[in-house]
Amino acid sequence: MIVPNVPQGAAQVAEHYDELDAAYRRIWGEHVHHGYWVTGRESAAEAADALTRLVGAKLGLRPGMKMVDVGCGYGASAAMFARAGAEVTGFTLSEAQARVAKSRPESGLTFHVRDWLANGLPDAAFDAGYAIESSEHMEDKARFFAETARVLKPGSPFVVCAWLEGETATPWQAKHLLEPICREGRLPSMGSRADYETLAAGAGFRLVSYEDISRNVRRTWTICARRFAGKLVSDPAIRRLAFSKAVRSRDFMLSLPRLILALRNGAMRYGVFAWEKV
Repeated sequence: MIVPNVPQGAAQVAEHYDELDAAYRRIWGEHVHHGYWVTGRESAAEAADALTRLVGAKLGLRPGMKMVDVGCGYGASAAMFARAGAEVTGFTLSEAQARVAKSRPESGLTFHVRDWLANGLPDAAFDAGYAIESSEHMEDKARFFAETARVLKPGSPFVVCAWLEGETATPWQAKHLLEPICREGRLPSMGSRADYETLAAGAGFRLVSYEDISRNVRRTWTICARRFAGKLVSDPAIRRLAFSKAVRSRDFMLSLPRLILALRNGAMRYGVFAWEKV
């Protein structure tokens, strides 16, 4: 488990997404997760949607399914599932994200600005759960799994897309790539595949499948870096975010080249887990 040398918690995560709201939306779009390229010809928006569809397929998405979105971002994935007939309850720490999510017109959507580790939901209330690149932001990953298990009905699927410490990451890579990525991205920790599987099993989940899609998603950060460079020239709001000392989350721009390198050299992996609550 990689832990940053400056502790990160829920308050820092919320500040990060609130401060960088304009940058996330203007540079990447309505999703706050990687794109998933299958043919290589997809646009960035199509690739981001494709990752949501991959999650939906692994969940066995069907009309009437009651789902919980742990770390819903702007609610784009929840809205896609709602259009397929699901009811989705989403959680985010960011007020800025929640404002966008709550403005979505689809029926069957509910969003909360609340820490998942204190979500307040009843036991065994949902048919499925998913967390797309949000488990990294959990201060207590064992509790993240335990809370999800608590709110899911027996037999329910749980899909997690996660940034992971690579199995072959060297001490140099951990120090110069993964630890700064955690600190700059406001990740309290970054686990490995083995860490996640152990924690999930301890919470009462049975592993159904695991897929490493690192090669399919890594183009995300090259696109983001290129768009960010263009916005520095053309967009005054992005320049202010990048260079204002009042913006404490601006150090995330340093992680763009680290993320490109870490996904290319295997220091960081991108995994998709599918579990079933026992």
